[in-house]
Amino acid sequence: MTHPIASPLAAAVADHPGFLSPTGVEIAFVLVGLATLGAAVITVTTRQLVHAALWLVVALGGLAVEYLLLTAEFIAWVQVLIYVGSIVVLLLFGLMLTRAPIGRSPDADSGNRWVALGVALASAAALVWVVVDAFRTTWIDLEGPAQGSTAVTGAFLFRNWVLPFEALSVLLLAALVGAIVLSRKHDTDTAVRSASAPAARRQQDSGKGKEGQS
Repeated sequence: MTHPIASPLAAAVADHPGFLSPTGVEIAFVLVGLATLGAAVITVTTRQLVHAALWLVVALGGLAVEYLLLTAEFIAWVQVLIYVGSIVVLLLFGLMLTRAPIGRSPDADSGNRWVALGVALASAAALVWVVVDAFRTTWIDLEGPAQGSTAVTGAFLFRNWVLPFEALSVLLLAALVGAIVLSRKHDTDTAVRSASAPAARRQQDSGKGKEGQS
């Protein structure tokens, strides 16, 4: 005799495939995730800045593919347009404008490599634990209709996360204003030094002339 509560639970478990019988989408998700992880590791370990930016494109593109596999199409296209299409291009322009070395750069290494590795592993473990604990019993129907459409994502974002969204906007604006202030201060200091250099040179030349006359 079976318990009446156990029957719906057994039926719900039977409807979902187990970990030992993954679907094609789940296998593709794992493979793309491994490729994305490898690209991210190369991004932070290579000593060539241009190669790091290009491997970052691969890592961000892999994340976009993961979003597509999770039926979050809107988030995937936002990932491509904003991060791959804007952030990486901004990094490449920064490398060109600062005349960064094309080849291997010894300044791209740090003596705190092991500390950074420990912090990265601890952060990854904390994120995995939080995600697994939050979505332990949540199932996503990868074979069904897309659940990350523009309407669903926009409604969820501006109903439940509107305050963090606006706070992040203010934070980015403050960072932009701070970057402008720091760059203008650097330009002002450079202009002052450039203007004072000829005066100092004239004083040195006049001092040498007096010594020659004496």
